[in-house]
Amino acid sequence: MENLPVEVIGNILSRLGAARDVVIASATCRKWREAWQNHLRTLSFNSNDWPVYHDLTTSRLEILITQTIFQTSGLEYLSICMDDVDEFSAASVIAWLMYTRETLRQLYYNVRTTPSINILEKCSRQKLELSEISCLKSLSLRYVSISALDLNLLLTACPKIEVLALIDLDIVLSDATATMELASLSLKDIYVEAISMDKFTLEADNLENLDLKDCTLDVFELIGKGALRILKIDDVSVIHLDIGESTENLEVVDVSNFTIMWPKFYHMISRSSKLKRLRLWGVVFDDEDEVVDLEAISVYFPQLTHVSLRYDLRDGDLRDGYGLQGSTHLENVVVLELGWTVISNLFSPWVAGLVDRCPNLKKLIIFGIISEVKSHEECLILANFTSFIVRLMRKYSHVEVQFEYD
Repeated sequence: MENLPVEVIGNILSRLGAARDVVIASATCRKWREAWQNHLRTLSFNSNDWPVYHDLTTSRLEILITQTIFQTSGLEYLSICMDDVDEFSAASVIAWLMYTRETLRQLYYNVRTTPSINILEKCSRQKLELSEISCLKSLSLRYVSISALDLNLLLTACPKIEVLALIDLDIVLSDATATMELASLSLKDIYVEAISMDKFTLEADNLENLDLKDCTLDVFELIGKGALRILKIDDVSVIHLDIGESTENLEVVDVSNFTIMWPKFYHMISRSSKLKRLRLWGVVFDDEDEVVDLEAISVYFPQLTHVSLRYDLRDGDLRDGYGLQGSTHLENVVVLELGWTVISNLFSPWVAGLVDRCPNLKKLIIFGIISEVKSHEECLILANFTSFIVRLMRKYSHVEVQFEYD
């Protein structure tokens, strides 16, 4: 231990993360204390890490966090997650942020402040340049009140930011039109949850991962240069969705609990020849006559390896062949996930048709929802489906079949 460089000890302490563990370990000797003070990169205060946190008053907890942070230099990751604390004083929070502003790259903070503070305004009052938070690469904002303009200024102040999470924000808008425009040249990953507004425009040339969840938007527009690789949409209400024409690099499209107009949606992703995973789960078609066109999927997405489909089959789908017209195979699909929300006699032939289109299939996973109180008709349908699966497994003995029921 005596021969370990102080920088290596700093890395060891950083891997501990939890503030209490770091402080205890740093008491080993003078060298470890030096590592804590000068080479610690990660520090986490979490109410689940130490039961004593629950017994401390808010003011005592603020003092403890302040004393711990102020004995370090060069923190890059700071996490303060205190579920039992209603609020911290704004003065303490500002002190923590100002002390770490030159080196901080990732910040996670989940406690309210009183009074509410505008970090950008505070920075300007203290004549701090916004470039002083230029090291920040990851930012997560939860339950924060911020104006659309200040949020964009915050992104501008972080020229190296790559990961951004916006969760249940109270967006303060400057006019009657609920519009937000964000721009970042460095942003690669954005997660947006529980946000409602008329229009959300994101300009991010290097964005690779776009994840929208539980949002209500009239218009969402992505302006980029074709770097997008992953598109996830879950329980989103949007009238006009535009991710740009440059979708050649899309590899994953995951859409769930979403109403889509299949022709328009398909046109939006049709140039994604590199697509490897397609998931349409619990989707509802805007036009009751629409179905997922497997022939088009087979032709335009030849590199698909994982396909997941779950939507309500209707009697009309039987006449349309369940969207299985054509003969082009999904040659590279090795995993097929299929599900129902309401079981019907249409499900079995639909599964058979899809499995037949995947000659190199290795795994089939069936997801189903079964009501606790089942009618005689439902029991009969389940019995017929069980018999069908037995025959299917005999025919495709090389395919592993799994079941997941709710």
